[in-house]
Formats: sequence, C-alpha cells, structure tokens
Amino acid sequence: MNDEATSDLLLEVEQHAAIRPLGYGFALGRRDFFKLLGSGVVVCLSTGPARTQESGARRHSEEDLPQSIQAWLHIAEDGRVTVYTGKVEVGQNIRTSLTQQVAEELRVSASSIGLIMGDTALTPYDMGTFGSRTTPTMGPQLRNVSAAARETLLDLAAQRWHADRSSLVAADGEISDRNSHRSVAYGELTKGRELVQVIGDDPALEPPSQWRIAGTPMPKVDGRAFVTGKHQYPSDVIRPGMLHGKVLRPSAFRATLKSFDPGGAKQIPGVTVVRDGDFVGVAAPDLGMASKALQAMHAEWAAPPQTSEATLFEDVRKAATEETDNPGGPPRFTAGSIERGFSSADHTLAQSYRVSYIAHVPLEPRAAVAEWQDGKLTVWTGTQRPFAVRDELAQAFRLSSDKVRVLVPDTGSAYGGKHTGDAAVEAARLAKAANRPVKLVWTREEEFTWAYFRPAGVIDVKSGIRRDGSLVAWRFDNYNSGPAGLRSPYAIPHQAIEFHPTDPPLRQGSYRGLAAPANHFAREVHMDELAHIIGMDSLEFRMKNLSDARARAVLATAAQKFDWQREKSSPTRGLGIALGAEKGSYVATCVELEIAGREVKLKRVVEAFECGAVVNLNGLENQIAGAIMMSLGGALFEAIHFGNGRILNPHLVTYRVPRFSDLPKIEVEIVNRKDLAPAGAGETPLMAVAPAISNAIFAATGIRLRSLPMVPDGLPANPPGTHA
Repeated sequence: MNDEATSDLLLEVEQHAAIRPLGYGFALGRRDFFKLLGSGVVVCLSTGPARTQESGARRHSEEDLPQSIQAWLHIAEDGRVTVYTGKVEVGQNIRTSLTQQVAEELRVSASSIGLIMGDTALTPYDMGTFGSRTTPTMGPQLRNVSAAARETLLDLAAQRWHADRSSLVAADGEISDRNSHRSVAYGELTKGRELVQVIGDDPALEPPSQWRIAGTPMPKVDGRAFVTGKHQYPSDVIRPGMLHGKVLRPSAFRATLKSFDPGGAKQIPGVTVVRDGDFVGVAAPDLGMASKALQAMHAEWAAPPQTSEATLFEDVRKAATEETDNPGGPPRFTAGSIERGFSSADHTLAQSYRVSYIAHVPLEPRAAVAEWQDGKLTVWTGTQRPFAVRDELAQAFRLSSDKVRVLVPDTGSAYGGKHTGDAAVEAARLAKAANRPVKLVWTREEEFTWAYFRPAGVIDVKSGIRRDGSLVAWRFDNYNSGPAGLRSPYAIPHQAIEFHPTDPPLRQGSYRGLAAPANHFAREVHMDELAHIIGMDSLEFRMKNLSDARARAVLATAAQKFDWQREKSSPTRGLGIALGAEKGSYVATCVELEIAGREVKLKRVVEAFECGAVVNLNGLENQIAGAIMMSLGGALFEAIHFGNGRILNPHLVTYRVPRFSDLPKIEVEIVNRKDLAPAGAGETPLMAVAPAISNAIFAATGIRLRSLPMVPDGLPANPPGTHA
C-alpha cells in the first residue's frame, strides 16, 4: 500500500479505540495462580487502562500475511477447491464476491469452491472484517493466491508431459495442451497434496474488463439455506450435553456488586451458579430454568451518579481533550491559512450540528457457545474480529492463544457492532464452571443496554465564501463522534479540520461507516446552507467547488437520473441532494419527500454509486439498497435515551427502526469503473442520505434541521430557518 493508504488504514484501526470492554477480570484460584507462575518472587507492574483497538490487541500489518499458497488454498483430488480467509460473513455477501474472484483467477466454476471463514485454527490471521477493507485487501490477496496456484498447476502439467509451457492453457478446472490436445484435471495433478509454492510478487491477473465470473451478478452462495432456514447461525449452534446460560446484569453502568445471595438458585436441579468478582451467571438445562434461577437470586449493586441525555451535547464539548502540539494525537488537517481565508470571504457562516447515540440493532443479538476440553477452549460466536476475540478469551482465562479456538458461522448482521467478545467470554466462564458446553444468547434488552453504541457528537462548522460561490475557508471541529470522513472532498484553499476525543458517558464504538455519516451530515447540510445564502442551486454550488472527477461524475449521474434540473420543491414537496466520498468510493443521493402537516414521508431516493470495478452487481445493489434503508432510522427517528447509567428505551417497542411503511421507492445507479481497482461498498452508501433529507425538508418548509434524528415526533413547530 502507498503511504496515504497505509495512513488511512491505521486511522481506521485506531478510531473509536475507546470501545470499553465489559471488563471481566476473572479471579484466579490459589492453585491456578502458582501453577501459572511457578515458585519465586512475583513483581507486578500496574499500568493505566489499555485502549481497545478496533483491530484487536495485536499489531499486524495487512502486508504481514502468509506467502505460501497452502495457507490460503487447497485443491482436493476430486477438484474441490477450499479457500481460507479470516474474514467473516455478516450479511454483506463477501462469501460470494470472494468466491467469484477466486474462480476468475483459478479458472474454475464458482460451484467447485468452498470458503472456510473466520476460524482461528485454520485461517490466516486477519485484523477483522470492518472498514470496507475486504474488497480492496482480501480480494486482491485471494486473486494473487489463485493466480499463483494456476501458474503452479501449469508448471506441474508441463513437467508431467515434458511439454512446452507456452502451449498449455488453464480453463474449467483443468490444464490442456493445445499441441497434443491432452488435458488433466487440477485434482489429478495435485493428488490432494498441498501447494507449497510461494506467491509471486506480481502474478498475472485478469483485468476487470475481461472478467467472466467476477463482475457478474452471481446469486448468493448458499442462498437457499438462508431462505429455507437450513443455515445455522451462531445462535443455532448445539453441542452434545449443552446447557443454557444467563447473566445477572448490574442495575446501572459502572456498577459494582456490593452483596450477593444466590437464594434458592442453587437448589434448582441441574443449575450451576457462578459468582466471580462482579460477574454473576447461571448455567441450566434450559432457558426457563436459567431465568428462574436468576429470579431466585438477591443482589445489591453500587453505581456512581452519571450524566443524562439532557446534558449530552454540552458534556461532550466540555470534556473534549485539548491537544496543543498534537504529536500522534487526534486527527487534524490544515491547509493554507484559515485566518487569511476568512478575511477574503464575502460571507461567513457558523453552525453546529448534533448526532445522537444510536444502537446497531442486528437481526441476531450477540450469541456464543463455549466448550472446554483438556484445558482448551473452543467458542462458536458471531464476531467481526475472530482473532481479537480469541486473544480476549486467552487474556480473560490466562491461556496461551494456541489453546483457544474461535469459529464464526455466517452471522445475522453486525454493522460494526460485534467487535468485542462479550457473549463469548460470558459463555466460556459459565462453561468452565459447569464443565459442560454452554450457549448464551443475549436478549434484545441486553443487546440494547450492554452493547456499545454509535457515538453521539457535536460538530461545529464555520465557513467563508465569495459572492461567486467559491469556498475559501473551512473550519470543522468534531467533538466525540469520530474522525472518519473528517476531510472534505471539496477544493477549499484554507482549511482547519480537527477531531476532539472525549470521555464519553456511554460505551461507544464502531458503527457502519463509523463517524463518516455524522461528518457528512454536518458538511452537506452546511453546503446547502451556503448555497441558500448566495442564492445558488445546490447542485451548481457543489460542482463549482469540486475538482475531483469521480465526485463530479456521481453527482451528475444522480442529478440526471433524478431529473434535478426540472423537478421543483413546493410547501408540500421537498427535494434534496448531497454528496459523499469515503473508503475509496463515491456516492450522490437525491431525495423527494412529502410534507403533510408535521409528518414527513420519504417518497423517492435516487443514489448514484461508484466503487471502482464492480465484483458482484447483484450484491452491490443489495448493499446500497440496504444501506439506504438503514440510514433512514438514524436520519429520522432512531436515538438512544438514557439517564443516570440506565438505558430508557431498551426494546423495539420504544426504539423505532425503519419499517416497511417508511421505505421509499429506491433507484440505484451504479457507475462501474472497470479501469479502477474495486473499493469497499458496505458503508459509503449511507453517507449522503441524512443530509439530502434535511436539505429536502428545508426546501419544502424553510425549517433547517441540524440534529439527528430530525423528526422523531414529526416536524418541529419552529419558525422557518431556526435551529431544530
């Protein structure tokens, strides 16, 4: 990777490093203590709390990968191809797109390929499935592996036949000799043996313009199993003799256990009660008995006074970390002289934008099955970071990492919310006490309360423009929500952009797109406000300040598809437009909405998207449509309500997510750039939806909404143009 790409990756790895683990520090028995350390003098050194990295505790470069074909790919004697990757499938359909890329380079049918994903005992180390990194990093890696395997097979055939290698062709899972018309299947060549050759530096890859399997709208691998219910999610895993676990949750965040009485729980047949520090849980033959055991317990918790939602935005701004010289500190970008920029402006505008905490709401809550055998731990769980969870388990139970195995069945969504191993650690502790496998599945209330949230934040923007619409100054300060998407895609000569981390009131971490949707919301609503000040069309104003050809192309495509120049807003009909650029891909969104009294009804969304060469058109269209649907919640009504260490709306009946009745007509226009390498596409489609909606509401009503969610209870009764 080049320096800029490496810098972007490191930033991605570090952001939201304040994901606080639930923090289990299990007690160590006296015998175990000395077994671990042996005899002698023990010197303990105390340090401050560690920052949890998004990519896990260990530092690895994406270039620090096994270079032997055998680590990644195996061809069986029957021709079946098995591919190994530490990436995981959480609904984004990468199992399909990676299969296509292997099939393309190895020149076999996609149906002959099986992927083993996210198994720490079998797959190469991987930082995790996050940040839209699978397509631009794992895709090329597996293409290189497959191309190297193909070339090795050609070598084997040439040696076997003593043939001119240039006359040999690899196609349809076999090597053919054009001169002698002989052919041999891959499996017959390998005899099931491992290909121990090293992957070359520059294997010959098929360019996207010549793809035959990649680049096509291939149906989802194993799609039928998902539709029929045959697929086994983490919460479906069953082990022989398995028990079911439940955890006694604290009364509030940051609470400690003052007193505990198991009451009648220990008298329930088959129930194991565990008390380990502040951790209390049970393992029972079924969920009903586990719940009954929890109800029989008596616990008293002590929790410190904590802040509430009412003062959230003031709190995050006051608690911001002040950095003076910023060496290795929070992200900051400057260009030109911000003072000179403002002095040359004809108009200046200063506004603040706010985003609330929201929850991930995965279809499948956190789940894990843990099993101990001969001092080794195996856990089946849904996580985006199997190797990080392996290390988390090893640390919690004082094991070497080679004694822990984490397997990740294809999981019921994550959206950045399954980076930590909370359920895995809890299930493993209960299984250790019960000496039986234990399954633990969080309830929806636990998921809403004890998982981490998308960070809330305040974003202050001050800008300067000239009368002709040229942007000359841009000051952008993000408090707490995060640095992703911080940089502007617009050509502005004088800029000062900075992220200010804080000590957050709630457990927070990665969410689909990280902070980029928040930063795009602030930036694109502010751009609309500037266009209004000088009386310029929103599309024209953006184009005037864009030099990036790819950004201009998606804007033009979306506007043409939407018919932006001809359509007009009215008091009952609003039109809005916004631009996004993130993770190497570009998006432009146009929306049409209807205003009926205080009700806002989204009618149509047109989104143009460009992520380089498209690997799977069908999968990409689904990703974009799904992202648009998901983004409606955070834009319109999703928000976590909290007070004094407690979540006040921890159920779907009180936390509203998008419903079928909320969905507009969605039109996706993909700009397929076969001349560019594929980029990730799981996050960028979210970026421009919320600001486009805000801009459309203003176009219809004159009410400028600068806070997310915008209309949790309908349009505010504010006078036009006021902050809402």
